[in-house]
Amino acid sequence: MIILGLNAYHGDSSACIVVDGRLIAAVEEERFTRIKHWAGLPVQAINYCLKEAGVSIKDIDHIAVNRNPTANLLRKAIFAFQKHPSLNLVKDRLKNASRIRDIKAVLSSELGVLSENIKAKIHHVEHHIAHLSSSFFVSPFDKAALVSVDGFGDFVGAMWGEGKGDRLEVLGRIYFPHSLGLFYLALTQLLGFPKYGDEYKVMGLSSYGEPAYLDKMKQIVRLDSNGKFNLNLDYFIHHSEGVTMTWDGGEPKMGHVYSKEMEKSLVPARKKDEPITGEHENIAASMQAMYEEAFFNLLNYVYGQTKVPALCLAGGCAMNSVANGKIFDRTPFKEVYIQAAAGDAGGALGAAYYVWHQILDKPRDFVMEHAYWGPQFNEKEVEKLLKLRSGELGKTGCDIEKIENDEILCKKTAMEIADGKVVGWFQGRMEWGPRALGNRSIVVDPRRADMKDVLNARIKRREPFRPFAPSILLEKTGEYFEKDYPDPFMIKVYPIRPEKRAVIPAVTHVDGTGRLQTVRREDNPLYWQLIKEFENITGVPVVLNTSFNENEPIVCTPEEALGCFLRTKMDVLVMGDYFIKRR
Repeated sequence: MIILGLNAYHGDSSACIVVDGRLIAAVEEERFTRIKHWAGLPVQAINYCLKEAGVSIKDIDHIAVNRNPTANLLRKAIFAFQKHPSLNLVKDRLKNASRIRDIKAVLSSELGVLSENIKAKIHHVEHHIAHLSSSFFVSPFDKAALVSVDGFGDFVGAMWGEGKGDRLEVLGRIYFPHSLGLFYLALTQLLGFPKYGDEYKVMGLSSYGEPAYLDKMKQIVRLDSNGKFNLNLDYFIHHSEGVTMTWDGGEPKMGHVYSKEMEKSLVPARKKDEPITGEHENIAASMQAMYEEAFFNLLNYVYGQTKVPALCLAGGCAMNSVANGKIFDRTPFKEVYIQAAAGDAGGALGAAYYVWHQILDKPRDFVMEHAYWGPQFNEKEVEKLLKLRSGELGKTGCDIEKIENDEILCKKTAMEIADGKVVGWFQGRMEWGPRALGNRSIVVDPRRADMKDVLNARIKRREPFRPFAPSILLEKTGEYFEKDYPDPFMIKVYPIRPEKRAVIPAVTHVDGTGRLQTVRREDNPLYWQLIKEFENITGVPVVLNTSFNENEPIVCTPEEALGCFLRTKMDVLVMGDYFIKRR
């Protein structure tokens, strides 16, 4: 039984393929198009998944899409009757919905296959149900409370429920126009970060300020005793004027969602090139504090409903690693699972597993313990590339060495890291989700306080307030962090122990925290070995891990890795067995 899961015509378009309940491949379209958060039909991602599974589109039994245009129709009708949304808003939604409804015809056209040759049954899974499924059905829990929070999907801003075995039950929804994701988006735009997905930047900025505007935030977001929240719509325009969106074949673009009233209450909208002031930092801190109040109000209510100590979290807001790191402190939950692509890309995964379990009634026997579900390349492909580019590598003063012994390769690389070198690390299958987790990573020494500035000057060129993340050996987590709960997907921020902050200053944020990745030997033996060799040299079982890219999607192919290496001031590139070093 073969299921193709899709997140289509939405930001972070993606595909995955599940065969007899086992995940075979999962990838975002942006890794092929090289356009961040690419939105549209993920044709290249689909083709990769089919190839990895050794099948064609004709072999697919079920196609699961994480959108259902018929969901919540009554709510949509009532809203339209009461609010009279703009004609452009209605037309935009209808156009997007029509693509989803006609997905088989679109697929046949894009893949060059007659529609009648696609035998797969099409399933439209409601957006947030797909989110809940994406976390629970691949989690290690037999029973869990489930929560999904994001912008909007199928007219819903948040959903919660309970999972038991191979079933999930929806217990509640918060409908459009109320959304914590949209609240965070509005403030992100107001602070001068207009691009789709910029919210994580403001999350980093929030640590520099104080929640001095929290009282004003409480006028914007109002909390109920039943765990729900609602927005004061005077501060927004999405429900009345609508918001321009581009979801077809490129980078998603959204118009601003805040109203003039928000500018009057807080600050005038910051232009992108204007300096960031202390006032902006305080607004960011206040926004994060307000988000956390609403988020934990919901989580505590859901715990009260379910009384289940395990939590599965999904949706774009599940990428708020600062809040995630406080779940154990501010709720009764004892265990948390958030899969690597918790945002909209993960909807493809959730739709596929919803069909497998909830519709086809199949038992669970798969747990996503790692994120390595993307393309990989063999040594012959790397060797062929290096021979083709040998002249260019020679002119730029690069030496190439092949090291087939993993221990020697890791030891040699760790010595370069300990010596302050910037190392590109390209190994195995590419990561699923937005984080580089040791297969498409740039790795450097966390002990050097200046390393953050070195990376920004030589490669990343990003805002100075954004932190870099540590990868740590799983078994050493409690020695460096105040919590030792595993996080292989780098989605939680924990306080670094005070006595260790001076030991790893390059990954210690201004507030003394770090967004860690715990590395287990069974999940990624080579990356674990690299960190272990670094520990053998320095006594520190931690490296700084940032994504292998330069203001672009994370590199996917050896060609992209080599290109990034050559156009930046990286010192070393390790691709498979090949060790490439600038003289």
